[in-house]
This record gives sequence, structure tokens and C-alpha cells, in this order.
Amino acid sequence: MGNRRGYERTDRVNELLREIIAEQLTKEDDDGLAFVTITAVDVDREFERARVYYTTVDGEDESPDVVSALERFRSKARRAVGQQARIRKTPDLEFLPDDVQRGAERIETILKQLHTDDRD
Repeated sequence: MGNRRGYERTDRVNELLREIIAEQLTKEDDDGLAFVTITAVDVDREFERARVYYTTVDGEDESPDVVSALERFRSKARRAVGQQARIRKTPDLEFLPDDVQRGAERIETILKQLHTDDRD
């Protein structure tokens, strides 16, 4: 039998976890997290592991300050997910830089530059 809603449960859980983690992030008083944005979450089908993708405003996604701040934040984020999400397991969280977002920004910059060059 097909899925009535047109998308899978994991898609809904991914968005829910993104919202919970992003909200928890706004409550943190850690300079290393000041410019971090949660862009996406990808949870596995067993809800054991969730990859949390992020970017930073300054593009320093893999700076030691950001990485260590996210490591300190991990347990608080997981606790928030466990308290707020109604899922059978609370997944372990893994924070990863969102390379897709950076790639899209680079492509957009190149396209703008090409458009500007065409005018000259």
C-alpha cells in the first residue's frame, strides 16, 4: 500500500529534528555557535543515527571553534530531540558541514560573474 501523504515518515522526522535542533541552537550562549545554521537532517530508517548538516554565515564551517562548539552542543541537542520528538528512539547526532549549500553558493557566484561579464 502506498503512502497517502506523498512523502515518507523519515522525511517528516528529518524536518521535525531540524526544527528542534535549530530551536535549541538559538538558546545556546556559545560564541562558537553564534553564526551556525542547521540546514538539514538525514535520519536513518532505524532512527539510530542522524546526520545534522550545518553552515556558518562566515563560511568557516570546519573551524576548530565551530567543530568543538557543536561537539559540546551535541548532548543538549540530543536531549531536546528525545524530549520533544515522538519517535521510538533518540538517534545519535553527527554534525557535518553542508557542502551542498556551499556548492550552490559557489555556482550562484559564478553565474552572477558570467552575467556581469556578458554585459561588458
